[in-house]
Parts: sequence; structure tokens; C-alpha cells
Amino acid sequence: MDSIDRKICEILQVQGRASNAEIAQSVGLSLSAASERVRRLSASGAITGWQARLSPQAFGVGLCAFVLLDLSYEGEAQAVTALSAHPEVQELHHISGPHSYLMKLRVADTRALQAFLSEVVKPLPAVLRTESIITLDTAKETAAIAIPAARS
Repeated sequence: MDSIDRKICEILQVQGRASNAEIAQSVGLSLSAASERVRRLSASGAITGWQARLSPQAFGVGLCAFVLLDLSYEGEAQAVTALSAHPEVQELHHISGPHSYLMKLRVADTRALQAFLSEVVKPLPAVLRTESIITLDTAKETAAIAIPAARS
């Protein structure tokens, strides 16, 4: 991946609807060359998908909560698979430290959070303990990554 590919990725990360013509102009390539690079970046897995970012509030899931999970080794894989299947679970990270996983949820309100925990999370045999953290406000939330400069 050269510096032009990295620039294309930076553009698409910020402006996913940028046309190939806009990309070509921004990076100084012909339309066909820019289109081919975007196709190659997608095919290689550098670009993993295309999606719109939606407002959680517009869809009634304005509560963001982070849940620290302590899981027993026995049944851990099944619990991870089960939790990952729920659309309320936006992220699920295996972490170091005193807890096993950090889960990010989007639900309607505290009642929905309580229901999700008691009906989905806690019945899983591997779940030993949970600790929930409710966000009051979000200063920054992004899926964008910092793209390091190309090595020469």
C-alpha cells in the first residue's frame, strides 16, 4: 500500500460517498486509475465495507453502555458467539486486566439495558459477573483509524 492508497483510504474514511472522480482529483490520478485502486483496496481487505453512520437517537437506541464481563473459560467461546449475534452489541473486545471482555451496547433506555442483561447476558453459563457503565455524553465516537504514513 503506497501513499496514494493511504490518501484514498483517508478520503473514504471521512467521506464514504466520495465519487471516484472526486478521489481521482484529490490524489492526482485519472478516473480509471483511482477506480482501480479503490477496487483493489476493497478486494485486498484494506476497505472492509461500506455503510452509512446512523444516529442512535433517530432510531430510539440513545443509551450507550459499556459492560465489563467476567467469563469462565468453559463456555467462553459460546458466550462470545451468542453475544456477538445480537444487534444491540456494537463491539465486543477480549481485554487484559481483571475482566474478560468489554462490550459496547446501544439500547433504548436503562430498562432496556436491564432487560438485555437479565434476559440475554446473565443466563449464559460462562458469565460470572457484569459491571455496567452508562455514558452520559459522548465527546467523540468514530470508527476511523489513524493511517500511518507509508514507509519508504
